[in-house]
Amino acid sequence: MQYLLDNGLILFMTAVYLAACLGVGWYFNSRASKGVSEFYVAKREIPGWVVSLAFFSTFASTNTYIGQAGKAFEYGLSWAWVGLFWAIFCVISWVVLGPRMRRQTAMLGSMTIPDYFFYRYKSDFSRAIRLLSAFVILFATLWYMVGITKGLGHVMASVLQIPYAWGTLVVIAVTCAYTVWGGMYSVLWTDAVQGIMMFGVAILMVTLPFIYVGGVEELFTRISDTDHLSVDGRPIGNGLVTFGALVSFFYILGIGLAVGMKQIAEPRCLIRFYSINNAASMRFAMIWTPVFLGISLVCVMGLGALVHGMASAEEAAYLIRNSDEVVGFMLAKFDNPLVSGICIAGLFAAGMSSLASVMLIVGTAFVQDVWHVVKPMDERALVFRTRVTIFSYTVILYIVTLYPPAGIVEMTAFSGAVFAASFFPAIFGGLYLRWGTDLGALVSMVVGMLGCVIWRFIVRFEIEAMNDVHEVIPAFALSVVTYLVVSRLSTERIPAKAHLDRLFQSA
Repeated sequence: MQYLLDNGLILFMTAVYLAACLGVGWYFNSRASKGVSEFYVAKREIPGWVVSLAFFSTFASTNTYIGQAGKAFEYGLSWAWVGLFWAIFCVISWVVLGPRMRRQTAMLGSMTIPDYFFYRYKSDFSRAIRLLSAFVILFATLWYMVGITKGLGHVMASVLQIPYAWGTLVVIAVTCAYTVWGGMYSVLWTDAVQGIMMFGVAILMVTLPFIYVGGVEELFTRISDTDHLSVDGRPIGNGLVTFGALVSFFYILGIGLAVGMKQIAEPRCLIRFYSINNAASMRFAMIWTPVFLGISLVCVMGLGALVHGMASAEEAAYLIRNSDEVVGFMLAKFDNPLVSGICIAGLFAAGMSSLASVMLIVGTAFVQDVWHVVKPMDERALVFRTRVTIFSYTVILYIVTLYPPAGIVEMTAFSGAVFAASFFPAIFGGLYLRWGTDLGALVSMVVGMLGCVIWRFIVRFEIEAMNDVHEVIPAFALSVVTYLVVSRLSTERIPAKAHLDRLFQSA
């Protein structure tokens, strides 16, 4: 009974939010069930403001609101520079890729990123590219999804004392349900609502440390010269407010690129361009998406450093080793049920918006780009089997989440590195380079994925001098060079002129 008295308001607000997500999924169930176009890309009829908010909410996930905010507890306000790279890549994604991707995918009838490669490069290697890119998606997304659910599980444990296993189960089950029911319709519309919530919660959370200690001057006095210890056991002193004192610039650059590049290479972000309804909506989203993301990043990316002002030396010593729990600690320490309820709903929104998008991407990639390629099926079977695949994948996700292999930031950054190194050259080349070839795309994907795996597991953590050089940097550079060189050496494989003229006619 005492538990309900203490946490009743938070539980009620969380339950209302989860019920609303399920309601949206059920509302769109019949529409999404009509066919592949409806379930996969919402029939390309979604307004620009919805897609803009959906892009922001699906990118700025638990990784940002929990993982990155926690990293700022370790590395100070310097970590906010990571957000600068993210904002830059958001602009690049919408200005450089968005308009052309919307037009080309609609012209080709593409429903997924792998089948875009298939239709764009149009050759006997296209099928291999499609299968390989689907494999990359299945491999890289699991790391990302585990990071999201891990963060939400820690928040529920810290604030509501709900066991980690049960908290993650609720998140995964509800997200799976509304995604399976409503497909892209429910994903985009819930993402839009979640984006509004996340924007407000980012602004709210950054004010809490200031309110708790009694003002701006008092908080900065506390964090400007603290006796808390860093990860390696040394006094932090003024490190929280001194650029590069607690973390190297190369590590900031690596995480900034690895995660920021998701916006120019990861299917859950790029698929947003498929669903937008017209060019006017695209122009609206090009302007406002970076605004939503940029303001939120300003609020969140340095939050952890401010939480030092709320923590005792003993509490800081624990959090410095468990930075994924910093946001949960902040809410528990602030101890206001209404504020905690609002923030937890926003954190649920941050995690679930990304989870839903990735669940859909996994289902469509496996069914449309693997199963359907090997054994063709009709539209009704495609939609049904996509739903079954999404459910099956979430079971695997839950099992892995119970035993996460790494922290939130590292898991999501590795996922982003794989996507950036594997997909960006083939995507950019497909949109802009008439002379890009299927062989260039295929080889660059293999080089990009292998480069990430080899650098991370053989080089980076085995050679001390390379610890801060993230795998995205060498793998991405090698993949881009590979695409350009192999395409130039295989000009006989350039698609037919008529096909290219059709794609580039209004570029």
